[in-house]
Amino acid sequence: MRVLTWNMWWRFGPWEERRKAILTVLRDLQPDVIGLQEVWARGGENLAEWLASHLDMHWTWAASRAPERWQGRIGDSTVDIGNAVLSRWPIAEHDTIELPAREDDDDGRLALYARIDAPTHQVPFFTTHLTSAIDASAIRCQQVKVLAEFVTAHSSGTDFPPIITGDFNAFPDSDEVRQFGGYKTAPAVPGQVFLDAWEYADPPQPSATWNAANPFVAAGFEPSVRVDYIHTGPPGPQGLGSVSSIRRVGDEPVDGMWPSDHAAVLADLRTPSDLHPLP
Repeated sequence: MRVLTWNMWWRFGPWEERRKAILTVLRDLQPDVIGLQEVWARGGENLAEWLASHLDMHWTWAASRAPERWQGRIGDSTVDIGNAVLSRWPIAEHDTIELPAREDDDDGRLALYARIDAPTHQVPFFTTHLTSAIDASAIRCQQVKVLAEFVTAHSSGTDFPPIITGDFNAFPDSDEVRQFGGYKTAPAVPGQVFLDAWEYADPPQPSATWNAANPFVAAGFEPSVRVDYIHTGPPGPQGLGSVSSIRRVGDEPVDGMWPSDHAAVLADLRTPSDLHPLP
């Protein structure tokens, strides 16, 4: 099963040209399930729906309840922002949860759940977008606790481990990422562990998804860092859902256009056709 996470950079910059580049990348990679952040909707048009229609995928999305701070940045109060899931297979159910926020910095962050009706197992799939302020690690720690509880509430009834994707806006060694994983410090939910899929990457692989080589990032003079993640629960029977490969993608221009200010992360997970009975 091929899964991908990507922050779409909302309606910033040359968004019409960028969405064509995003579509080109997704067509080439052919992921089975996609978690998207900073998805826009305006009137009857939705970026997730547009992508899904071109990729022949199912989709669901959840809008921020407080988009005003985003809208003020582009001067358009009619554009919504949210998270979305695209799936090659039907989405059996979906749910959302609001994440905690600082009183002076509430822009409606949320987590979206979709249960994917894959051919052999239902797959609990999640995508989220945590608070972005550099000094907001404490609130992100609160957010990952809520996120972890949300994953627990929706992950039963299948042997396939949960898949959690998203832009955590946090360095890999940050408190919030370590707490969400639960294997480098005390977990956000007692006894619960989520593996950072990048642990399976070859060390020399380029990892920064917020990359100063991207001109949309370079303008801010910030360091390059990996802030976008795919996490999975511990593998199921015989390694079901374990990571077989992972890499950074969407990390170069398409016909001269960078698709987003973030690169994407793509992982291949083992499904029954990849597994062999243990001796």
